Amino acid sequence: MTRGRRVRVEPVPGEPAATATVDGERALLVADYHAGYEAGLRYERGVDVPSKASDRRERLLSLCEQTAADRLVVLGDLMHSIGDPGGAERGELEVVLESLPSTIDVTVIKGNHDGNLETWFGADGDAVAGAPSASVSVVSGDGIALDGVGVCHGHTWPAADVLECDVLCLGHEHPCVRLEDEVGGSRVERAWLRGRVDPTPFREHGSYEDVSWLTDSSAEPPRLVVLPAFNDLVGGTWVNLAEQSFLSPFLPDGLAGGEAYLLDGTRLGPYESV
Repeated sequence: MTRGRRVRVEPVPGEPAATATVDGERALLVADYHAGYEAGLRYERGVDVPSKASDRRERLLSLCEQTAADRLVVLGDLMHSIGDPGGAERGELEVVLESLPSTIDVTVIKGNHDGNLETWFGADGDAVAGAPSASVSVVSGDGIALDGVGVCHGHTWPAADVLECDVLCLGHEHPCVRLEDEVGGSRVERAWLRGRVDPTPFREHGSYEDVSWLTDSSAEPPRLVVLPAFNDLVGGTWVNLAEQSFLSPFLPDGLAGGEAYLLDGTRLGPYESV
């Protein structure tokens, strides 16, 4: 594909979501929905948390309407369990997908929590018995290129054609910042990470010999955007604490000059020094 044209990925003010124009359509991008998370907490940790499934669904539907989205792109971890969706989780997913307007196509980049999600749909994205009627495509976690916007989950190295896009968007990391006030109080806020891709770890990985900006020193690497988690219960990487390890295999080394932004658009500056 041809790089160099200006592709815009715009955060939705106050929300863990972004919009982009993809093949002439308005795309809404979200990451780490984690349907069924509360059921997972009960099963995995014995923690009983009231379900926020309806709140998640209504926020997503409101965003689709607010942004006039033609397409919903989920950057991985639509569901929380590792295997087949079942129980409360499957029920939540069914209601979400059945509630979406019929005009919206859904693309799910498979995350590490999405297990066998693709078996819930036919080979061409058609629903199979027991699945909702929404038009859904499930693609590999290393991502796809969508008209200049490369999308992947972030738990594995991106596909080469994803790296040829002008903007690389991913989830998985659930970036957060810990903020302290003058009297020692602190709070944790979800955050965006934005910067340029640093070629070094991708060059060292050794699987991208044909990626243009790795072979041409005069070519500019793509911009990189790490989306905050849509699910506000899942926690994440406190990116401004030195002792915190990143989850993605190419972060933080693959993010050059990365800056953090709050959901309301507040620019915090370089994420390490927030």
